[in-house]
Amino acid sequence: MTRTWLAAALGLAAATLATAPAALAQSDQQQLVDQAKGVVDSFHNPGEYLTNVRDLVKRSRAVIIVPQMVQAGFIFGAQGGTGVLLAHQKNGGWSYPAFYHLGAASFGFQAGAEVSQVVLIIMNDRALNSALQDTQVKLGAEAGLAIATIGAGAQGNVVAPAGADIYAFSSSKGLFGGVAIQGGAIGPAHDMDSAYYGRSVSAPDIVLRGAAKNKGAEALRAA
Repeated sequence: MTRTWLAAALGLAAATLATAPAALAQSDQQQLVDQAKGVVDSFHNPGEYLTNVRDLVKRSRAVIIVPQMVQAGFIFGAQGGTGVLLAHQKNGGWSYPAFYHLGAASFGFQAGAEVSQVVLIIMNDRALNSALQDTQVKLGAEAGLAIATIGAGAQGNVVAPAGADIYAFSSSKGLFGGVAIQGGAIGPAHDMDSAYYGRSVSAPDIVLRGAAKNKGAEALRAA
């Protein structure tokens, strides 16, 4: 029975990715980039106890920022959203963003819908190369990646276990905690990349080769 429930939940997550909008108007994509900047800005808010998160981002290879991860369902749940991936460059700066869909399955006693901000902090080239594949990639042990959830410990301090390839972090309604990302999947949003940059371009072209630019992303890169 448990396997049946898990299969149903994973099916919902896959459907989230499959039904994600193929393309948005560039203004909508710019809004997503601006929202991602707002998420980054929140890392610097005083009193948020995010020292560990800021340190991980400084040492990371890349980040995926999903400004709105929607979780919906009753008992079975599916989480899904669209975000941006930026790679950390050797000079300490950040690449231009590539657009990504993120979907995850969860199981629990839940009802209604919830909107969260989700950040995946990618710590090494192996995890980044997996994310940059041209197809949907499942997260976790199946992809040979160790994923750790960052949660809030005593006095609200954000605690990050050591040694993970990817750290998952979320905030919802001002509360910081984990996100059920194991068994989820990420996939590039090619049509959104093409619309935002005005031509056909791949995620590796954007974040590794610097082959596409959009001035609208400068504020996010600087943040």
